[in-house]
Amino acid sequence: MARKTATDDLLAPVTLAVGQEDLLLDRAVQEVVAAARAADADTDVRDLAPDALQPGTLAELTSPSLFAERKVVIVRNAQDLSADTVKDVKAYLTAPAEEITLVLLHAGGAKGKGLLDAARKAGAREVACPKMTKPADRLAFVRSEFRATGRSATPEACQSLVDAIGSDLRELASACAQLVADIEGVIDESVVARYYTGRAEASSFTVADRAVEGRAAEALEALRWALSTGVAPVLITSALAQGVRSVGKLASAPRGARPGDLARELGMPPWKIDRVRQQMRGWSADGVAVALTAVAEADAGVKGGGDDPEYALEKAVVAVARAARSRG
Repeated sequence: MARKTATDDLLAPVTLAVGQEDLLLDRAVQEVVAAARAADADTDVRDLAPDALQPGTLAELTSPSLFAERKVVIVRNAQDLSADTVKDVKAYLTAPAEEITLVLLHAGGAKGKGLLDAARKAGAREVACPKMTKPADRLAFVRSEFRATGRSATPEACQSLVDAIGSDLRELASACAQLVADIEGVIDESVVARYYTGRAEASSFTVADRAVEGRAAEALEALRWALSTGVAPVLITSALAQGVRSVGKLASAPRGARPGDLARELGMPPWKIDRVRQQMRGWSADGVAVALTAVAEADAGVKGGGDDPEYALEKAVVAVARAARSRG
């Protein structure tokens, strides 16, 4: 879900892809190459790492050809170019060659900022490829993947897929493509569960859901499976905290409010309001406070404050599950 700015002309003289999300960076490159080859099937593509672009190399690659061939020159990790090569690139930006598209991939940030600023000043077509660290961003990405293919997926299905797959955008994109290829009609939560049950059981959100529902044994089983498959402990504490806070938010919301109104007020999608309502039946206000304290202690434990992160997580899961039954 890369965001484009400036011109959307894929064959603009210079394209600047900025960010650290590898999938989006690769897609930005693929779009330019595809457009160039659509215009000229014999387009010459040169894909270069920083150490392959020495002083003088860019001038050689972009010098006029007797055959006037179209060319795409891709420079990866442009922030790591040597100072002399940066001078070459900056000079080229002031007078780019015809029939040549230069694609600069830059991580953003302070390193190599001079080149970044020069490309922007020169009017480069820019594609934002930020690292997607928030669950909401990954959820939006999944929705956009389905929309791009003209297919419909329910909100629950999109959320389940994010819960099951995790933070790897390439795996999320691959899962969306597989579902689109295999399933006819609307893609719903049952389809995602059928395809990715094993993955879902290992997700941090499954651990949190079982704990918040008061199902301690199932939550502990999901926790052990999650840890054994490489789920980061900090993701589990984050999911637990999110689950307990959702219960607390909904418990303090006005009674009788419609799901749509609550969704806007609490910042949750309507389908999640329904799920949390099911989960909060055994909770009390004191239970929410106890659970949040337990999760905060576990979070400190997995971030270096304790000797055994796994034990800290087990304690938190049990505490949350007990708190889920605190309304007696």
